[in-house]
Amino acid sequence: MSFVFPTEDSIPEKYRTKPIHQKEYLLDGEIRIWEGESQIVKSPIFLNRNGKLEQVILGSYPNFDSKQSLLALDAAVKAYGHGTGVWPIATPKERIDAVRKFIELMKGKRDQIILLLMWEIGKTEKDATKEFERTIEYLIDTIESLQELETNSANYIKEGGLIAQIKRSPYGVVLCMGPFNYPLNETFCTLIPAILMGNTVVFKPAKYGVLLLQPLLECFQKAFPPGVINTVYGDGAKVISPIMESGKIDVFAFIGSSSTANLITKKHPKLNRLRSVLGLNAKNPAIVLPDTDLKTMVPEILSGSLAYNGQRCTALKILFVHKDILDEFTKLYLEEFSKWKAGMPWDKDVNFTPLPEEGKTKWLKELLDDATTQGAKILNPGGGEVTESFMFPAILSPVSPNSRLYHEEQFGPLVPIVPFSSIDEPLNYIFQSNMGQQASVFGKDPKTVGKLIDILVNQVARVNWNAQCQRGPDSFPFSGRKDSADGTLSVSDALRVFSIRTVVSFKDNEMGRNLLGEVLKERSSNYLSQEFHL
Repeated sequence: MSFVFPTEDSIPEKYRTKPIHQKEYLLDGEIRIWEGESQIVKSPIFLNRNGKLEQVILGSYPNFDSKQSLLALDAAVKAYGHGTGVWPIATPKERIDAVRKFIELMKGKRDQIILLLMWEIGKTEKDATKEFERTIEYLIDTIESLQELETNSANYIKEGGLIAQIKRSPYGVVLCMGPFNYPLNETFCTLIPAILMGNTVVFKPAKYGVLLLQPLLECFQKAFPPGVINTVYGDGAKVISPIMESGKIDVFAFIGSSSTANLITKKHPKLNRLRSVLGLNAKNPAIVLPDTDLKTMVPEILSGSLAYNGQRCTALKILFVHKDILDEFTKLYLEEFSKWKAGMPWDKDVNFTPLPEEGKTKWLKELLDDATTQGAKILNPGGGEVTESFMFPAILSPVSPNSRLYHEEQFGPLVPIVPFSSIDEPLNYIFQSNMGQQASVFGKDPKTVGKLIDILVNQVARVNWNAQCQRGPDSFPFSGRKDSADGTLSVSDALRVFSIRTVVSFKDNEMGRNLLGEVLKERSSNYLSQEFHL
């Protein structure tokens, strides 16, 4: 089942793109031009030119050195000014107004960003559009959550002869690094809450998905004061190491692998001062019990395991299926799978697309070959066939505990199926796993499922009953146990994770109350408030 890349003239006009050689970067409120080395950006898409496949060059972006990255850090540190800067002492209303302005400016870049999501990371038009629109919704919901948070904290507390107001204040300077698979949505799920709470930011885009953020530099510049957001680009070891080694980063927000997070975090000289907000590896299991309504649930399990080529931290990455229903499950899974379509991101109703990570198909093939050597069989025709950056999904069963695929997070279109006869088998897998983000349980018996839920909630951060693992809705907490996360993200949790509760208190006597009245009357404090109206 050899994959066919398109010829250039077969691409519809509206989906064509021209190379973007980005030299712009944002530093201290100015869009400046980089005159140094550049990093070439290759698309996962190849073009058939006279029978030869050639990888599309999308453009390039700045390849900073350590000196340049430290200039970005200095700009963020100066803008924070030990908490005296314009942004950290701004009122919540002023920050909200700035984010609202950014949202309106961002909407004007919609089509450009969606097109680049398709070309840079192989995301289908449908999924790219969904990511953009969901990001806008997330920002609006975050604003509403901050309004509610401020309203609830506007009251004064009288306790023990004191009057106090308890609100939230920023931590300081944040280093923000997002993932390639959701380079817009998951990046902004940390970036914007950090900014809204009064922090200043050094922002490094993911290795794949850099150019799609280029149109937003102007939006950042117009919406926020100088130094609130500063961008860095290039090799992480070269540009991130000196930033962390400076000890000037207060919060590290990162979504990616645990090994990378550990390497970066350890470079900070004052770990007790560093707050980490991390979304890391996951090997989310599905447990398919013998009474599962397979006709209803198999489409859900298929989507959970292979949506966006399985390149989601919340994907179902290993399927434990009871032996009594294994044959029926695999039959229905393969039938449903056969309806899914491979192609280019702009093709109608496409499901499987090329993979953006360089060398990923080779690595996945190694996992696949190891699994088959350990006794697994590829169940679908063409499973695992590779054409340059494209791998046709492979559904494998039975996958042995001795294989790498049983333990390692594949983050790609490989679906390991593990038959089980005793519930202890999947449970022991979960107990021994280093990862603990989510799990899905499929079944109808309330006693069996109830007992499983009681066990699983102490192993993973979210249990999904008859539903695939997922991040949304964004009002739900998103976190993980073990090596899968540090900190909790959701619309409301993100605001809290990038801020600290602070207390202003004074004696509950005539002098104290009079002084408070004068401060409120003169509006001399942005922190102290009596009412909160926007």
